Amino acid sequence: MKVVQSLGILLFLVGLTVFSMMPFLGSYMLTEELVLQNTKDIHQERMSEILAPMYGETYSSNFSFIAAFNDYFDSSNDVLKEESKWEDVIWDDYSFVLAKSSISSPVRDNPWLFFGLSIGLAVLGGLFYNLPKHRDEPAGIKNNGIYHSSMKNRGWMGMITGAYLIIFYIILYWFPAYIVNQVWMVNPLSIILSGNPASQWFLYGTIYTLAIAVMGVRMFRKYKGNKYQQLRTASVMFFQTAFAFLIPEILVLLNQPYYDFKNIWPLDYDFFYDYQVETFISAGGVGMFMLIWGILLIIIAVPVFTYFYGKRWYCSWVCGCGGLAETVGDPYRQLSDKSLKAWKYERVIVHSVLVLAVVMTAVTIANYFSGFALLGNVTDQLHSFYGFAIGSVFAGVVGTGFYPFMGNRVWCRFGCPLAAYLGIVQRFKSRFRITTNGGQCISCGNCSTYCEMGIDVRWYAQRGQEIVRASCVGCGVCSAVCPRGVLKLENGPEENRINEMPIIIGNDSIKVKV
Repeated sequence: MKVVQSLGILLFLVGLTVFSMMPFLGSYMLTEELVLQNTKDIHQERMSEILAPMYGETYSSNFSFIAAFNDYFDSSNDVLKEESKWEDVIWDDYSFVLAKSSISSPVRDNPWLFFGLSIGLAVLGGLFYNLPKHRDEPAGIKNNGIYHSSMKNRGWMGMITGAYLIIFYIILYWFPAYIVNQVWMVNPLSIILSGNPASQWFLYGTIYTLAIAVMGVRMFRKYKGNKYQQLRTASVMFFQTAFAFLIPEILVLLNQPYYDFKNIWPLDYDFFYDYQVETFISAGGVGMFMLIWGILLIIIAVPVFTYFYGKRWYCSWVCGCGGLAETVGDPYRQLSDKSLKAWKYERVIVHSVLVLAVVMTAVTIANYFSGFALLGNVTDQLHSFYGFAIGSVFAGVVGTGFYPFMGNRVWCRFGCPLAAYLGIVQRFKSRFRITTNGGQCISCGNCSTYCEMGIDVRWYAQRGQEIVRASCVGCGVCSAVCPRGVLKLENGPEENRINEMPIIIGNDSIKVKV
């Protein structure tokens, strides 16, 4: 078993190394034809003039190519800004499309080969490592040795992993021109699914989906003997693969709008943006169905399903963010801060993001119907701020890159506006809660250790109090790891759902009012 796992680690590291070295392969040569083909009509003449000194020049790396591009492009814009010719400033970033079109590299010539040598080997290595894991162990979720692991307890391996993820997300969101080779690598797959060339987002979606699938295999092994947890894992794998990855691409192939049917506002924060609404309306019957479907999810599905099942129906069974957290992020779930101070910060931050999303959406809708210029400017500023601060920095860089530092549900706890919306319904109007039998609690702490949402479950269990915290995603792992059967997930009547329970001391249930 150890030999197979060692081989898996080796294959994964080789694949990761090949993937990371791709930006250094190939050369770049820009021509006027490429500029005209890859810029908007209104910018073609200006861009052709600005980049003329680059024509015919060979750049040995994307670093030198992008440096030259930025030098000429930024210099031109700076002159216009100094002269206050704001209407002539080019705000679009063409560095990615021009770098992608002008590169000549072995990756572009042999995309499937490099796909196999990088992502393929990483996937194979992950399977080799995970398949033997827990094979000879008896059924039951264990946390043996997690606080002695350099990867799982903020050791040097965890720090390197976190740093790599953060750097990857920064490049993906703001400097995609540096990963054009990786995008060319998945280009054939994108052509097959959607008929369109790949973008950095298709690359990300491919990696994201494969990561959930490979680490989902790990979770099947870890959760052997627990059908509920295995079914939950299968659910997030299915929804990510089908609804978040394949169906939206196939819709584009059929000349329909790109749409993830399981994504719900306010997590899908641009759902009411004017360009999105216009896309739905212009797409005819299918587009109108998408628009109505999204609205029905917001006003009917969320409160109804959350009333009956709590927020677990989405956060633990459907959501792609939750799917990544429950699979790739699972080794770090014990790192979530269980302190009262963290809980106070969590409530303020996550509900502030929800309020911001609601205000931004209200302004967006008002602007759509009014067309008032000042309101339009405010709307654009809100969109820009929210997209950068919440949609990119919080959800991407911090939400995933901080797994090895703060646990696997950083985004879900502190940033997700949909989680906040679901949590409000769950806290005050839901049949779901986790019941406890305090007289049986031995204070082992397994439940609190495994709670990814930073809930000190043991505190509630010791007092016999039902857990109705708004942040609880109902994953059920606390119940699964309890050696005494103290915790149970229930969807029962609302009566006495939220009350001050007595402290239960010992087997005789001596009750002390607090």
